[in-house]
Amino acid sequence: MIKSLLAAAALASSVAFAADQRQFGALHTRNMASAERGLPASVAVEQGKGVLWRVDLGTESYATPVVAGDRVYIGTNNERPRDPKVTGDRGVLLCLSAATGAFRWQVTAPKRSESPYLDWPRTGMVAPPSVEGDRIYVVTNRDEVVCLRMDGTRVWSTDLVAQAGVHPHDQSHGSPLIDGPYLYVNTSLGVDDRHLQTPTLDAPALVVLEKATGRIVARNPERLGPNTIHCNWSPPALVSVGGRKLVVLGGGDGICYAYKALLHASAGKPQQGVADLEQAWRFDCDPEAPKSDIFRWQENRKEGPSTILSAPVVHNGKVYVTAGGDPWHGKPWSWVKCIDPSGSGDITKSGELWSARLDAYAMSTPAIADGLLYTADWAGVVHCLDLATGKTVWKHQMDGEIWSSTLVADGKVYIATRKGELAILAAGRTSRVLCSDRLDGPVSGAPVAADGKVYIATMRSLYALGATPAGKRR
Repeated sequence: MIKSLLAAAALASSVAFAADQRQFGALHTRNMASAERGLPASVAVEQGKGVLWRVDLGTESYATPVVAGDRVYIGTNNERPRDPKVTGDRGVLLCLSAATGAFRWQVTAPKRSESPYLDWPRTGMVAPPSVEGDRIYVVTNRDEVVCLRMDGTRVWSTDLVAQAGVHPHDQSHGSPLIDGPYLYVNTSLGVDDRHLQTPTLDAPALVVLEKATGRIVARNPERLGPNTIHCNWSPPALVSVGGRKLVVLGGGDGICYAYKALLHASAGKPQQGVADLEQAWRFDCDPEAPKSDIFRWQENRKEGPSTILSAPVVHNGKVYVTAGGDPWHGKPWSWVKCIDPSGSGDITKSGELWSARLDAYAMSTPAIADGLLYTADWAGVVHCLDLATGKTVWKHQMDGEIWSSTLVADGKVYIATRKGELAILAAGRTSRVLCSDRLDGPVSGAPVAADGKVYIATMRSLYALGATPAGKRR
């Protein structure tokens, strides 16, 4: 149902490029941190304070906005059509002016008709695109990877259902990781309509596409399907360590996998079939969890398998990930894990540097800056952890479940809840609330910073927040 896809929405150096946020999280590493400055320390949305502009989206919007140059890209549904000739239930990718929110163009995709669980009604397009140069790469609600020009026209498309045998679940949340000539894309491989098995057990959870053509050239060789309790929504990240460039995938089976990245020189060459990625290491985030017949634990709130819903984050040669029980089918706790990625083989014991338990489910991708890690849990608690030890520095309780991720930028932490509370907290070792306000609805996607603004989407609106000139209200 709608349930799981939302978790997806809640689907580099230590900071993102200033003035741009071209993918989900910082370039290559998925860190939810930004080098932006001059961001608002307080807002009063109803009075217009700090609101530079607000635009209507559809009626169900779970995506994280992406900002590239003078444009904002955001996924939504078609319940409030912008083109009277394009009607019906569709996923929509909107391109808007970053300066004013003005409409530029849209790309739509009709819903899959085989089953609502492949493409849940009215949920729209939830995957954030990745933008490089004059190309936009996005995973649609149909689990198609699409390459677009800057005017929205299609260059190529690759249907992961037809061409990779993937059975997505609820909604597709893949965020392409760009590495030279290749795209690494998680496939949203998931369970069937009854939530009792993964129908396509041999299908990949990660595929590699040639950026120029969309041709699938490689895939992960492991069978994640049998031990995936829900879906593979976690976007991959890139880490370089010990002379190896590795692609890290958070598996729907609760295991982090690292693969040797493909050599760039191999792009464009003829090949027979689809190659298997070479596994460098694996790290089980919950080694005590059951590893077979996992669906007998369905709805068990005390025991059962774990999953990874957030993106792994790379920072200073280490990998950080949240993992634990699935919010709709599992035990109500999770962990933040710090992993040393320099090993080989099964590094579950040797690779764990620290582990911090959270007493609730977790879908948030961590944000790391200045020796601190910020993340949030389903119960509405924002956690600040010491990056070296994993020890709690402070906690902050918010109103409502948190499916979103924390954004740390300009000495502030931005986070919002499913009840519409927006909090701006002081970054650092002292817990301090700078602002608490209300948006016009639930928030699932993460806030992002670019060009001196904070962009954040509710179910029905996209806001651009910033320093409002005196007397100016929008």
